[in-house]
Amino acid sequence: MSANVASIALKGMEGYKIQVEVRVMEGKESIVIVGLPDASVKESKDRITAALHSMNVDLTNKRVIINLSPSEEKKNGPLFDLPMALGILINTGELKRRLPLNTAFLGALSLDGTIKPCEGMLPSVLSARKLGIKTIYLPFAPHLPLLEFDDLEVVYAASLHEVIELLSGKKTLPLFPKPIALAEKEEMHMDFAQIIGHSHAKRAMEIAAAGEHHLFMTGPPGCGKSMLAESFPSILPPLTKEEQFEVISLYQLSTSSCAFSNRPPFRHPHHSASGVSIIGGGQHPKPGEISLAHRGVLFLDEMAEFTKKTLDMLRQPLESGRITISRAHSTVNYPASFLLIGAMNPCPCGYLDSNQHYCTCSPKQIIAYQNRLSGPIRDRFDINLSLSPVNFKKHLGKEEEPSEAVRNRVVQARKRQYDRYGKVVCNGRIDYQTLIRKSPISSTDLQQLHTLSSKKDWSNRTQVKIIRLARTIADLDATDNITEKHLFEAMKYHSRTGEEKGEVFMVGER
Repeated sequence: MSANVASIALKGMEGYKIQVEVRVMEGKESIVIVGLPDASVKESKDRITAALHSMNVDLTNKRVIINLSPSEEKKNGPLFDLPMALGILINTGELKRRLPLNTAFLGALSLDGTIKPCEGMLPSVLSARKLGIKTIYLPFAPHLPLLEFDDLEVVYAASLHEVIELLSGKKTLPLFPKPIALAEKEEMHMDFAQIIGHSHAKRAMEIAAAGEHHLFMTGPPGCGKSMLAESFPSILPPLTKEEQFEVISLYQLSTSSCAFSNRPPFRHPHHSASGVSIIGGGQHPKPGEISLAHRGVLFLDEMAEFTKKTLDMLRQPLESGRITISRAHSTVNYPASFLLIGAMNPCPCGYLDSNQHYCTCSPKQIIAYQNRLSGPIRDRFDINLSLSPVNFKKHLGKEEEPSEAVRNRVVQARKRQYDRYGKVVCNGRIDYQTLIRKSPISSTDLQQLHTLSSKKDWSNRTQVKIIRLARTIADLDATDNITEKHLFEAMKYHSRTGEEKGEVFMVGER
């Protein structure tokens, strides 16, 4: 009779339950693993043999067949070492207990039977909760956060022998150093109080943060585009515990380090980054920058310097909040719900419309430079800002509003949106039908928008974005209805030309 042990396998960030079926028979000494294992899974048989030998378990003249079910899904990684070893122990009679189907096991084995942590443990644990697993055994990993759930018991074990004793009731739960707790204090970012002037840009960023609207900035070098973008995370609401686990899981799958902070992630890739590093992929697909910016901000500085192909790859995840990576052997999905901030100079020399420098670019060069961003990408941005350097003397002695005050308004505006839609979604991402049903616009205001759109040749997507922006502005004003005032402010922020010029200056700079 075969032994069944449950475990969790990953396909991108999505986990699924697998049954490790083990049958030990008399015959030529061997261990055969079936069920589409990759090389790392096939190597498990040697680690398992050595680990069982260290426990004086004799497999002489034993033929072991291990099936990883479902057989049609490709398995990878050493996470199945522990359940495979337990299956052998049950089938040989060394462990006289049938394991519950709602108990799962994860971990890689050393040759001496020690259980080692490995890549993908945290997303596997999070998937186990969704799959109805009640107890999960895994190795202690000091680099992972403290895992405490009401609906899932997490049991840490140091070795295969310890797992057997725990399952047999011969040992109490072991004591390990306490894992790192998720941060309760906020990670420090540049504060809005450090930025002098530019009230127009700060207002636009407050609207972008409140409704999760994508934002685009143009302006000459040194006007403060990068500084404003780097201060943007300081006005975003802190991540919840579930969101922190989700972000840390993505970083673990990408083998990147991640601080356990409740601040939304901020990713700032260089314009020389390849499309694979931005979108994700590789022979064994891993998350890219757009997934590492999940629940946070992706800032593309000097956006015109990125390749057109790379920028066009952003179009689908910007709409869906997910990225699908297809390879010959597998197709994986990663979450990529991020807020995009783009910045670029208005021309190759950077000084078009500048009051301090003379622009040396010809009209043809300016058009060619601005056309590096395709129309569909430009159309994805909800807010367009034109920045200029600050006149420092005009703002001497003025006290700037800190990020905390702005963040409090953003949190309140988002709460209004969550209550309105009955789920955690913002105006920038809710479907249009729900938006209009929950926030009706008067026929007069809608007619004015259509008339202006006809004059300016605005697309349907542009009109929808203006309504979304108006709804967010109304939420910041704590009003239930979208008024004419909200619509016209939204048009001002969305317009690519003729918007009010902003000013920015960093304390201590000249």
